[in-house]
Amino acid sequence: MRYLFFALPLILLVGLVAIFATSIDRDSSLVRSVLIDRPAPEFSLAPVEGLATPGFAAADLRGEPTLVNVFASWCIPCRDEHPLLEALKAETGIRMFGINHSDAPENAVAFLAELGNPYDAVGADRDRRVSIDWGVYGVPETFLVDADGVIVYKHVGPLTPQAIESELLPALNGLKS
Repeated sequence: MRYLFFALPLILLVGLVAIFATSIDRDSSLVRSVLIDRPAPEFSLAPVEGLATPGFAAADLRGEPTLVNVFASWCIPCRDEHPLLEALKAETGIRMFGINHSDAPENAVAFLAELGNPYDAVGADRDRRVSIDWGVYGVPETFLVDADGVIVYKHVGPLTPQAIESELLPALNGLKS
């Protein structure tokens, strides 16, 4: 009994080291959403006040594949990601909708005026309710929705050229087949 008392902390330590060792190289951006392969949540977002781009609703996601990007003007990674979104739009022509997350309208307008507006529609999610329904952890996050309004892909964090090439474009090409 005495040896067990002294061995227990060592056994627990070895167990924790084993858990950490097997988890150390996992990609934290690979967060599987419970919404994958399910219809996008029902919502309706008004346009960002002062922006000439319309808002959108769940029904607008049907008809053709759509990239939905959750962004905010105060988000530094969103600023870094933005040129990639513009290049993706130019390269693929994909319909792109933006959910402006918890942002003052004048800041969102200035952000898009400065960096360009690749979005066909931008909805104002000032109270973050729609973002919560989409399972957004933080900004930026990007979703690919098929022509039936079903979420087929989610990327947490800013898109990178590697993520676009190895994940997003294959997912998009899979929809066009």
